[in-house]
Amino acid sequence: MSQTPVITPEQLQVGMYVHLDLKWFDHPFAFSHFKITSEDQIKTIRSLGLKTLRFSPELSDMTLQTVFSPFDSSFNPPATPPSLPEVPPELSPAMVAKRAMMAQMKQRREAAERIEKAFVDTAQTVRDIEKNLYSRPAETVQQASKLVQKIADSILSAPELAIQVMGDKLGGEELYFHSLNVTMLSMMMARDLKLPVEVVGVLGVGALLHDIGRKEVPDKILMKTEPLTPAERNFYELHPNYGVEMAKRMHLSSAALAVIGQHHELFDGTGFPNKLKGEAIHLLSRIVVIANYYDELCNPVSIADALTPHEALSLMFAKLRGKFDPKLLSAFIRCLGVYPPGTIVQLSNGLIGMVSTVNTARPMKPIVVVYDPEVPKEEAILLDMDTQADLNIAKAIRPAQVAREVYSYLSPRKRVSYYFDAADARPPAGQS
Repeated sequence: MSQTPVITPEQLQVGMYVHLDLKWFDHPFAFSHFKITSEDQIKTIRSLGLKTLRFSPELSDMTLQTVFSPFDSSFNPPATPPSLPEVPPELSPAMVAKRAMMAQMKQRREAAERIEKAFVDTAQTVRDIEKNLYSRPAETVQQASKLVQKIADSILSAPELAIQVMGDKLGGEELYFHSLNVTMLSMMMARDLKLPVEVVGVLGVGALLHDIGRKEVPDKILMKTEPLTPAERNFYELHPNYGVEMAKRMHLSSAALAVIGQHHELFDGTGFPNKLKGEAIHLLSRIVVIANYYDELCNPVSIADALTPHEALSLMFAKLRGKFDPKLLSAFIRCLGVYPPGTIVQLSNGLIGMVSTVNTARPMKPIVVVYDPEVPKEEAILLDMDTQADLNIAKAIRPAQVAREVYSYLSPRKRVSYYFDAADARPPAGQS
């Protein structure tokens, strides 16, 4: 492998891709390696006191010949580079901005810990609800309604809603409940659709309990990873009916009963158990159908069959669009964005990251955790795409396509779970 050419600060030009051999915290730029786009950046780099910089010609807009004199015998800089004025970092406006960025990242990490704790607490409540369905049905309904009301109040009252993918520090997989994901995603859509508060509460209860009929289906069917036999398939497809019978004994509302009985009915009539079509399916059921289908694509019984969030959303929109209410599917995509939380992405500058948080008000401008081996994992760069005018997401990447050390650094979960932050919404773009 050829050695990276080395240049002096005096040789810097707009269009060069340079590497700053400084710790990320010791310079004012968002990254330690980048393409220079302005003379102001050159002035800032020269103020850092570096005697040399590494330069990547293959990522730059110019060739080596335009940088180095034809009389140079090598690509090494002069032995004694010219002295350069040093501007103390604390006096540099760029460094002040960098420190503000670092403080904001610290706040986001603290917020992530708070959200993950709330998620764990909620998941434990869901576990109790599912465990007590038979033994204490009346108490269970009351507990479910109280939980849903708490979530609905937070989601509906927030000026903005940030949807965050859960991290890897939360314990065993038993905490990650399909029903909680479906509830969260359904209520997120309800917020976007501006449904009345009382309707959102009913939707939440129906979504949380949508799968209660599965308790009547043997585990050997539910957990089977190979294709079901016709008899097993018929048995499984009756679970919405079993759920309705249980929900009637719990005295749930007719709308909640509809969600439980219709959460597998598809808009084109190919669903089950009754092959309902179009608007014959209850509105709230059509919302839960989308959230349920998406979560089953991301979190199937066999993890080997799991799609990434981006793949699942793309499949639903590109190939399976006719199976869902088109207006509701658009609302779902509008909320999660093209790159939902948990998606590994390549940025337009070539760096790899993972979408960690999507603000439903600006879903195309998520917060991305960036892989940078020079920055400790626990202090990873959290890049708010809303503040990066010259940077965007170029494409989604399958986890198998990234190096193991990159995957380990970003730590996307094998199973995708989301929760929300309604406590501290970001200000609109352009405001502070």
